[in-house]
Amino acid sequence: MSVEVTLMVLCGLVIFSYLFDLIARQFKIPSVILLLLSGIGLRYLATWLELPVPNFEAILPLVGTIGLILIVLEGALELKLEREKLGLIKRSLGSALFILIITTTGIALFYQYLTGADLRTCFLNAVPLGVISSAIAIPSASTLPGNRKDFIVYESSLSDIFGVILFNFLIANSTVNAMSFVRLGWQTILILILSAAFCLVLLYLLKRITHHLKFFLIIAVLILVYAIGKYYHLPTLVIVLAFGLFLNNLHWIRVPWFKTIFKYDNFYKDFHQLNQLSGESAFIVRTFFFLIFGFTLDVASLQHLSVLINGGVVVVVIYAVRILYMKFFVRQAGAAEYFLAPRGLISILLFFSIPENQKISAIENSLLFFVILATSLIMTFGLISSRQENPAVTPAQPDPS
Repeated sequence: MSVEVTLMVLCGLVIFSYLFDLIARQFKIPSVILLLLSGIGLRYLATWLELPVPNFEAILPLVGTIGLILIVLEGALELKLEREKLGLIKRSLGSALFILIITTTGIALFYQYLTGADLRTCFLNAVPLGVISSAIAIPSASTLPGNRKDFIVYESSLSDIFGVILFNFLIANSTVNAMSFVRLGWQTILILILSAAFCLVLLYLLKRITHHLKFFLIIAVLILVYAIGKYYHLPTLVIVLAFGLFLNNLHWIRVPWFKTIFKYDNFYKDFHQLNQLSGESAFIVRTFFFLIFGFTLDVASLQHLSVLINGGVVVVVIYAVRILYMKFFVRQAGAAEYFLAPRGLISILLFFSIPENQKISAIENSLLFFVILATSLIMTFGLISSRQENPAVTPAQPDPS
């Protein structure tokens, strides 16, 4: 394929992705579904035209990791921490943590029943499907009003972070004991200290760099820090979330020395440009990730009865836990909140990060693909159903405190 044809194809895909985004906002259909279907269609088209089919599986984790960082940053840069939202933040944190633990436990017990493997190995293999994908949930929640959108952004971002912490905890501890939790506590304290220090350093860089090209440098530093932390099994996604929240909530810091050292006249102009750049970069990376993922899907494997049955059980566990939790603890949740629990980018990254000697052979890629497609379709149903709801309804009543 010539360079000119390649450029035409790539640009055409970006244009179609933009149109998909417009369709998604208008009809509340997640653009991710359209991207996945486009990727599958391109695979069939390439086969029909007898074109050489490249192996994209090797680059999926790379593109996915960059996409995850940009999407969490984009979501965090839009979140304001206000006193009246304290109850919403508590609810989203509780929802992310408890739904993750209960869902992962349910899937792990099903894996153990299915394969007879030990519980720790089953738990490790279940984590990828216990995590809500912020890469799909955040852009899909853009059609929801006010606090309901913020709830999904907080919940899905925290679910990613808790999922990564839990996954790394299981990888680092072949046997779980009291010392394992002591190490986890120290790692958590360390990452919080690093987050605070890193936010200050990046803000200082924003102030001191006078070159007109500085925002990609900031994003590159974020990715570098994330990669270093991931290499040492630290949950550095916390730093990405903390940096976005920090920049968008500087008005809460009224200490004189902080204003003298870190605040500057053009801050809000720079903040707007960084927000716009991260959003557009996330759009491009998300476009190609889900197109490539759809392209690599083995659709024929989804027709196997074992995949349909096992995948169906996993999907039932996911939504049974979520609906019950929402019903009892987030009482005014609507259809969107009940069903907006997609699996996607983070699930793929964690699934392919499981060491070969700890993978359950019976849990194949096709099961992961089935759950991702099924949860995305169910999420679409939930978003369409939410049209009938009152936009003013929030996920729950404000806390009395």
